Amino acid sequence: MEAESARRHLEAEHERLAHLRTSIENEHLHDEPEEDSSAELSHFDQHPADAASDAFEREKEFSILDRIQGELDDVERALRRLDDGTYGSCQACGGDIGDERLEAVPATRFCIQHQGDAET
Repeated sequence: MEAESARRHLEAEHERLAHLRTSIENEHLHDEPEEDSSAELSHFDQHPADAASDAFEREKEFSILDRIQGELDDVERALRRLDDGTYGSCQACGGDIGDERLEAVPATRFCIQHQGDAET
């Protein structure tokens, strides 16, 4: 893959992920519960199942944010590899990753043969 094309692709992916992260943070995570959630007004009782559901949704959002941050970190590392000339080379075998794979997974570090080894 041509370096400038790869850079545009990676930068677009970085921008998409950063926007997604900001959107999730702004829409959901600033709705922090009060310090003492047990100090709710007595006429607004919250069923324990509702509280558990809220906690589950909040944890799910944090998990999604962690994953997005990990993907952002991968894109930033890929941009550094592009700068140092190692982008597109498998970090396991040194072989060519291939343009189709780089188009599909622009921040990948491994060829398709070694991706499975990296995940285990």
